[in-house]
Amino acid sequence: MEQVAQSLIKKHPCLTEKGSSTGYGGWKTSLKYKLSNYRTQLRKLGCPEVTVNSLENKPVGKRSAAFGIKKAKRAEVNFCPTYPSAETEESLEAMRKALFLDVKKRNNREAVKLKMEKTFAYRRHEVVRDAPMVDDFMARWPALFEVSEINAEFKRITTLPLQSKFLSQPDFQSDNLTRLFQRRGGQLGEKLKRVTAQIANCDDVDAGREWIIKGVCVYMGEDPDNLLQEYVSLDDNTINEAIEYTTVGIYVVKEHASSDEVEDIGIVLEGIKVLQDLDNVALAVAMLFGLMYVLNLSYPANLRYTFEVIQKIWIELDGDKLSNKALTLKNRLSQ
Repeated sequence: MEQVAQSLIKKHPCLTEKGSSTGYGGWKTSLKYKLSNYRTQLRKLGCPEVTVNSLENKPVGKRSAAFGIKKAKRAEVNFCPTYPSAETEESLEAMRKALFLDVKKRNNREAVKLKMEKTFAYRRHEVVRDAPMVDDFMARWPALFEVSEINAEFKRITTLPLQSKFLSQPDFQSDNLTRLFQRRGGQLGEKLKRVTAQIANCDDVDAGREWIIKGVCVYMGEDPDNLLQEYVSLDDNTINEAIEYTTVGIYVVKEHASSDEVEDIGIVLEGIKVLQDLDNVALAVAMLFGLMYVLNLSYPANLRYTFEVIQKIWIELDGDKLSNKALTLKNRLSQ
């Protein structure tokens, strides 16, 4: 609202308020009240982004205006959209059941894609309102947990492409990030020296992206092992047992530590493998970030700065509101 009010008097200087320290304080207040009145009208019309926080949708015994506020926090354009015209909760549930059967059919990609598009609002209501466990949500929407559908769902939520935007950033910023890594001193500097050595010796683009991502983790003061866990020369039972205790992360299975051959790369959420057999680690990180939006999950506390860099600097979502750490990195990248 402040930006809009500021732009207004910049475009029309005659509207500048005399006696105001900023020149637009009254306009900002006016916008605030107008938006409040607009939300009241939306509530009367049953707009889900407003009614999701109404008292009747809150648990019995906790029906206060301040309890469990659900709102877009990461620049989601379609946080809780309305159902398509002529569709009801019952008709969309019937479509979901039909979609569940369509997934099992061969050469049925177009039908699945069309129904996933139509049921988007119904799926978002379920994610935002009910916050289901990942295992339960996978059982209801198995078609969603594929690379193509995560890309499509992320674009529905944010209107931005995920995979192409994400994978281009490590390539575009590789030189600047490497320069920052080399300049860093102290204990983090020692860790980053090993990262830059790996980047310099990388002939493979995917491997270079992986080390850039690890370097960003270290530079932001976080441990890459919290994001990426490698399992080398272990049997399936040992790996599955370790994965059960993982809340959020990416796993890489190798037969030998010195080998570049990877048996499996996947994503774990709430101890469940949600994606497997991914092509490379950089793609896995992109899909994990996409799933944070798709499932409306909070960033892990031990990786929040890394995900903030991905969101606000690489994907450029809500990029004008940065923590001090992320702002410092952004400023140094632009120097």
